[in-house]
Amino acid sequence: MNRKSILIVAFLLLLSLVLGACQPVQAPAGGGEAAAPAKLILATTTSTQDSGLLDVILPDFEQQANADLDVVAVGTGQALQLGTDCNADVVLVHARAREDKFMADGDGARREDVMFNDFVILGPPSDPAGVAGMTDAAAAMAMIAEAQAPFISRGDDSGTHTKEKSVWAAAEIEPAGDWYVSAGQGMGAVLTMANEQQAYTLSDRATYLARTLEGTELVVAVEGDPVLFNPYGVIVVNPEKCTNVNADLANQFADWIVSVPTQEMIAAFGQEEFGQSLFTPDSEAWRNR
Repeated sequence: MNRKSILIVAFLLLLSLVLGACQPVQAPAGGGEAAAPAKLILATTTSTQDSGLLDVILPDFEQQANADLDVVAVGTGQALQLGTDCNADVVLVHARAREDKFMADGDGARREDVMFNDFVILGPPSDPAGVAGMTDAAAAMAMIAEAQAPFISRGDDSGTHTKEKSVWAAAEIEPAGDWYVSAGQGMGAVLTMANEQQAYTLSDRATYLARTLEGTELVVAVEGDPVLFNPYGVIVVNPEKCTNVNADLANQFADWIVSVPTQEMIAAFGQEEFGQSLFTPDSEAWRNR
């Protein structure tokens, strides 16, 4: 082989190496790009959001299920309505009678107990109605009304508002007047208003404790009445009624939130900051562990 032929062969070898290096790397057999995260719409209450619980526990589900959760935090009434209107896949709420009706109406396919905490009546340290230390919620509300001490109501058809109305009913009082303000807002906003106006209000304990980190002056005035018990449930929206519902992922979410590992995360939430759990686990799996 002459010198010219050798140069041509060398050039061709070099060219083949360059072209080979430019070829795209093939994915391993059976591989390919990772699947895009599935979407799940969770309609829930402002208390699960405002307390910070969802920020702590939801990333675990998103990672396990390769899912993106779209959280809509509203009052329980609005959350259930989103389910009724087929605008949510799963709901997490706290108004048992309304949840039972949701199921009876065929809007839900499955309901599970998740956790509970309690409601408390909050007020300013000056306690103008003289209710501090009481354990009878209805009697305390009657004293607040008699004193016409400022009271801020959620007024938003939420689970908290539903509970408040039941306590007023037990006291046989229809609250009205300048002293009673229906805010139409979530729990966080109502706590801000009550703090600014040095007013009473009804709150779930978890959101109140979370708000103490921001310097609220409100204190727990009334607690311990069994009527203030506050259970939460998860409901999968009925796919037979709402064909757009991601039923498989919604059921996976329900399985996850009632599982013992997730219930342990719920039990731990708040321990470091407050020395107590903000929510008490209450799923069947947790009770039977």
